[in-house]
Amino acid sequence: MTAAHVPAFSIAHWCILIAALLPLLCSFIAKWGQLGRPRSQGGYDNADPRGWLARQGDWRARANAAQANSFEGLPFFIGAVLAALQLGAPQARVDLLALLYVLLRLGFIITYVGGLATLRSAVWGLAFAVNVAILFQGWR
Repeated sequence: MTAAHVPAFSIAHWCILIAALLPLLCSFIAKWGQLGRPRSQGGYDNADPRGWLARQGDWRARANAAQANSFEGLPFFIGAVLAALQLGAPQARVDLLALLYVLLRLGFIITYVGGLATLRSAVWGLAFAVNVAILFQGWR
């Protein structure tokens, strides 16, 4: 196979990587400012990270919930992108939709951590609709 026939790593492929990193961003937000503090002063407890996160409230708890939701949405996004590309969907359209999905998911995280519940739900719905649109790009 010559280099001309090897598929390129597209924007949509990069978006898969970025989407996979979003839960880590949420985790970092949840732990923000607590990583260097001693456990005795409420600092992050690496010996019991889930227990520590379960005891958090307000924006830290919402960042942790955004992390869980980001992990939950990841398989569908990866599957939708790969299925669309495998079925020969137009690369530029899949790239654009994948980028839109990632941007919406960033908006979801911001609204979740910010406590904007109604807007967060709307952004989640838009991101889900974009994900469905990605999947159906390959439908003929």
